[in-house]
Amino acid sequence: MSSLPPVPRRLFLRGLGTAVALPVLQSVLPARLRAAATNPANQPQRVAWIYVPNGANMADWTPATTGTDYALPSSLQPLAAHQRDLTVLTGLANPQGDELGDGGGAHARASASFLSGVHPRKTAGADIQAGISCDQIAARQIGHQTRLPSLELSCDGGQRAGSCDSGYSCIYQFNVSWRSATQPMAPEVNPRAAFERLFGNGDAAASVESAARRSLYRRSILDYVLDDAQRLEARLGVDDRRKLDEYLTSVRELEVRIARADQFPMPDVPTGVDAPGMFETYEEHMELMYEVMALAFQTDSTRIATFIVAHDGSNRPYPNIGIRDGHHDLSHHRSDEEKKKKLAQINRYHVSRFSRFLDRLKSIPEGEGNLLNHSTILYGSALSDGNEHSPVNLPILLAGQGGGRLNAGRHVRVEEGAPMTNLYRSMLDTVGVSTETIGDSTGKLDAVFKA
Repeated sequence: MSSLPPVPRRLFLRGLGTAVALPVLQSVLPARLRAAATNPANQPQRVAWIYVPNGANMADWTPATTGTDYALPSSLQPLAAHQRDLTVLTGLANPQGDELGDGGGAHARASASFLSGVHPRKTAGADIQAGISCDQIAARQIGHQTRLPSLELSCDGGQRAGSCDSGYSCIYQFNVSWRSATQPMAPEVNPRAAFERLFGNGDAAASVESAARRSLYRRSILDYVLDDAQRLEARLGVDDRRKLDEYLTSVRELEVRIARADQFPMPDVPTGVDAPGMFETYEEHMELMYEVMALAFQTDSTRIATFIVAHDGSNRPYPNIGIRDGHHDLSHHRSDEEKKKKLAQINRYHVSRFSRFLDRLKSIPEGEGNLLNHSTILYGSALSDGNEHSPVNLPILLAGQGGGRLNAGRHVRVEEGAPMTNLYRSMLDTVGVSTETIGDSTGKLDAVFKA
């Protein structure tokens, strides 16, 4: 490890209610720290969990062979460009998502237990109880190192009270991140609010005023930091000027896309309703949230994130890929081959959006590599066969290199039934978080990582 002091990363452009965090710019670093800024050992490491609902059609998900020489099955083929940065894991389980005497409610249990390894109390009342999730264990230890201790995002707001799944509180079904056994971390669903959280200055009143003024006068957040940006640009070399321009362009493009989406709010789609055109809005919603996460990582605003692509039990139709049946209905396929084929199409679609996110991370240079090199990102579900509500042999992917810690580019069959929490303990090692246990963990999954 380098003996140099930590490289200063939190440079901001400031304005009314605004603090636009910037990536590392060599030109403004002291000369003695410029080499350290590109040293792989000094790059911040990120960790994220991306949750997709209702399991997968495992026959189209699972590679036929293990090791490095494996072919991507149909559902994973959109990730072909990232195969060297991908680890496909087979055999992992979420035991605490099983019934354990509680009867129905598999979707609520799946979400509540996925990142905690704790079986949630079956209640539709206020006496909820689950367990602290691995992302919040990380936030407790390293959250103080960044502007936002963690970032929680979702494309589904859902209900926050009452019963949603066979006597389980709705809170369980729409949250995967838990600060404590009784306090979920409600994810941000509105892309505008997520944007303001990322680029506000921490003064809530000033941030609201700034957002209101920008809306009234149709101005950009960058208008408020223009003077600061011009002063900074005068100090930058050619490469850093280009880097700053590319970054601010990305911020502006995200802002424009959110403003456009604000004009056409995503409708609530009742179960089974045929909704032509709805999906385009949902797709844009996903992409906006992925972009918020990418910019949060690029600026080192946070190193910990969760994203619920859709809540477990979601019955959203996907007309843009020719599927007007509800997702949840299709997951209960009863061995109907046509339904399984449609389920696999939905799986492949979600994977394709994830692949675009990985494209984005790879496009952002950092140190001697890119943002994906310095990330460990889990993508998967807490169920495998949705027809059986099975919490074993889960569809799990890891993307990234973990700063060189991940032994990527492989399909790995772990010991059958190994709890997901063993993997999380090893994932947290990549961001410098030490854990004795997480929920039902029995050790670490070191076979996936380099010694």
